[in-house]
Amino acid sequence: MEPSRARTISTRTANMNNRSEKRQGMYQVVMDQFEHAADIMGLDPGVRKILGKTNSEIVVHFPVKLDDGSIEVFTGYRVQHNNALGPYKGGLRYHQTVDLDSARALAIWMTWKTALAGLPYGGGKGGVEINPKLYSAGELERITRRFTYALGDNIGPDLDIPAPDVNTNPQIMAWIADTYSSTKSPATRFINLHVVTGKPLGAGGLEGRDRATGFGVVATLKAWSKRTGKPLAGMRYIVQGFGNVGYWTSHFLAKEGAVLIAVQDASSTIHNVKGIDPEDLYNHVEANNRSIAGYTKAGTMPPSEFFGLPCDIVVPAALGNQITAANAGSIKAHVLAEGANGPTDTEGEAILRQNGVDIIPDILCNSGGVIGSYYEWLQNKRSEIWKIDEVLEMIHDKIDTAFEKVVSTSEEFKVNWRDAAYIVALRRLEKTYKERGIFP
Repeated sequence: MEPSRARTISTRTANMNNRSEKRQGMYQVVMDQFEHAADIMGLDPGVRKILGKTNSEIVVHFPVKLDDGSIEVFTGYRVQHNNALGPYKGGLRYHQTVDLDSARALAIWMTWKTALAGLPYGGGKGGVEINPKLYSAGELERITRRFTYALGDNIGPDLDIPAPDVNTNPQIMAWIADTYSSTKSPATRFINLHVVTGKPLGAGGLEGRDRATGFGVVATLKAWSKRTGKPLAGMRYIVQGFGNVGYWTSHFLAKEGAVLIAVQDASSTIHNVKGIDPEDLYNHVEANNRSIAGYTKAGTMPPSEFFGLPCDIVVPAALGNQITAANAGSIKAHVLAEGANGPTDTEGEAILRQNGVDIIPDILCNSGGVIGSYYEWLQNKRSEIWKIDEVLEMIHDKIDTAFEKVVSTSEEFKVNWRDAAYIVALRRLEKTYKERGIFP
């Protein structure tokens, strides 16, 4: 069988298998969380109707010529939930699980996240249904540029601003920015760079943006530590996913004196009770096709036992719906820090709370990424260049402010931190709609 044909069949088979195995319901989880918080705060009925729907849902099918000369048609998505506070903002992911429902859920979470962080943004999300490991760098560049062209004027620096997400990176953002700018007048080329954030430094990126999400996760854990009186130094933690978020979270937790004892990704689950050096593991991953498999300084263990490991901190930093009724009961940590979007479903969360596990909700915990994106966007608009120390300080300040709002709202309504985080976000949106009114 010719290689391109084999790859197409393999891709389709993997996608079908993934769909059959994938736990559905991420969209239902975010809507349940929204409805619950809206009930608690008594959200205005009209605003509730508006926020319960997405503004736009874009699906594009586009052809790309592969290295062997064959043609493959890809499907891409961009969901724009709400832009009452500003341009849509959210990542683009390249993954075989990308579909309309997941994009809807993630776009809605971005609306809450940007509102909670006090940013002038709304929520959007999308990506391409693809396993990027099956394609060469040249093919990924053509896929990215063709996807950007297919989206056309549905994105823009003051309309909808994508960013990196699962399996996308600064290089992909640079290709998007270049493609988008190339379709505009040459006179406006350099004022369109902020159509995306998370770019390489040479293409208008921000110092510190690469580590912003992981830095933010640790900033929330430091705030939790200060509030609970439980020092991070000496705490043992496990991380699911060792991409950008998982690595940088581990990097900054190590600086606080915490000890990484286990990591899980799609390729393997590794464990060392004496500790794993995040920098050494990162070097292995970089040399091993972004995989932790084969790391010799830790043993392997069954994936199903990962969340049950004795530890103090659990950081899910991979995909959504990973902690469910099936495994939540095995978690005995002090705190769950949601580095990923929607890693805990409704049933799993109820079990965690019953067992006394603190949960730092995703729309607060991983908001460092979009806060960093905001400063990159602002830097580009102002034609300025900021240093990493001041960037991280600004991110930390915004996260601390959001954390305090969540805590005070939790005390006001006598609710958990997730409900409180939603209420903070929904209050801001409700106020905006009431002040501005509804056109016409």
